[in-house]
Amino acid sequence: MNATINAPTTLVHPGRQADPATVRRAALAGLIGTTLEQYDFVIYGTASALIFNKLFFPNISPTAGILASFSAYAVGFLARPLGGLFFSRLGDRLGRKYVLVATLMLMGGATLAIGLLPTFEQVGVLAPILLVACRFLQGFGSGAEQSGGATLLTETAQIGKRGRLAALIMTGAASGTALGALAWIAAQLLPDEQLMSWGWRLVFISSIAVTIAAFVIRRKLHESPVFQELKQHQQGPRTPVREIFANGKKPLFIVMFMTIGISAQSYTYQVFMPSFLKNNVHVDPTFIPKVLLAGAICGGIAAYGFGWLSDHVGRKPVYISIVAALVVLPIPTFHALGTGSHLLIAMVMIVGFMLACQGAVGVTMSYFPEIFGSHYRYSGVTLGREFASIFGGGVAPLLCAGLVSAFGGSWIPVAVYMMIMAATVVTASTLAPETRDRDLTIARNATDRPEVAA
Repeated sequence: MNATINAPTTLVHPGRQADPATVRRAALAGLIGTTLEQYDFVIYGTASALIFNKLFFPNISPTAGILASFSAYAVGFLARPLGGLFFSRLGDRLGRKYVLVATLMLMGGATLAIGLLPTFEQVGVLAPILLVACRFLQGFGSGAEQSGGATLLTETAQIGKRGRLAALIMTGAASGTALGALAWIAAQLLPDEQLMSWGWRLVFISSIAVTIAAFVIRRKLHESPVFQELKQHQQGPRTPVREIFANGKKPLFIVMFMTIGISAQSYTYQVFMPSFLKNNVHVDPTFIPKVLLAGAICGGIAAYGFGWLSDHVGRKPVYISIVAALVVLPIPTFHALGTGSHLLIAMVMIVGFMLACQGAVGVTMSYFPEIFGSHYRYSGVTLGREFASIFGGGVAPLLCAGLVSAFGGSWIPVAVYMMIMAATVVTASTLAPETRDRDLTIARNATDRPEVAA
């Protein structure tokens, strides 16, 4: 049964002073871990748009090859909630640190393996099967990565600074996008024959450097003060996932619907639009990674800026303002892409990255952990985000490519899809509470009411 009580008086007071060294270490660990996750996804997504249809699906038409390549990309998103279920349960029971180390090694290992795979020309149909398997492991490992980093950093940072510090997770994501773009810019300097034979492999193998750096940092990571005190008072749940569905369904579904549309917009910009620019607008393929690089740099700055703003005016108004802008952005974006002008393309892609890819998500890095109670925070954030990612980012590139193919190359159905997805997020966001400066040491079984399971 449940009883409403106050949090124990021995828990950390909301006005406590966070240890600066611990905060810096948590910020760096979250930033570099998300850098690796996004680097893995960006180099895979770019390869899906540019070359994987030729390397792993060469026996079908170019259009079908793109669809097959994006289908393999979507497998990673299907695996993310499974990984989230597995790892977040451990994160709420055993600690955030150990899960973040385990997911890091799984993601890095799967990305390295992709760089060593045989192609269709070498082993036939076994090649795409192995590619999909590696992509599944990539997604399984990343299922609790961003949520874990966001939860740990939000629980570690001092009240009044959570928004800007947790947003560094998305600055790390932007860094991963930038590194991925730089890797493809370098690879595209090779002659096509060398790029298709061994150059693309170096892009994936290079992830080992980021993996090692992230591992060294995360080994020295401390658990968050909130989690340490929960364990000290033996308040951690035995079955956090079960407790979510018993006491936290409302915040879970709010987070899911606040995420689906943003995830769809984000991965449409990051994955589908490079393919659209190459195959429909017919821009120089070497220009695409440069646009991604510029977008990532500006997006990383925007994530921190919007996080800072949410510390001052609140999470809810900042998030709703960003998403409302995304409702109207797709039409001018596609008009600009259709001109073929490198300047206009760069401008609208940068705005898309600043709002959809990093800005809005940057605000949720503190917003979502603050919505959930302390007993199941990691699990709640992870399940809400990762189940939403299936219907958002996972299918968005595939669905957009299918719409363009079905409507004779027209971008209008894609723009309508993006606008509808953004509008659903605006609606869901109106149901969310304002969470700035909440006490994170208490449990909640509703979006505003503190409770602890008796």
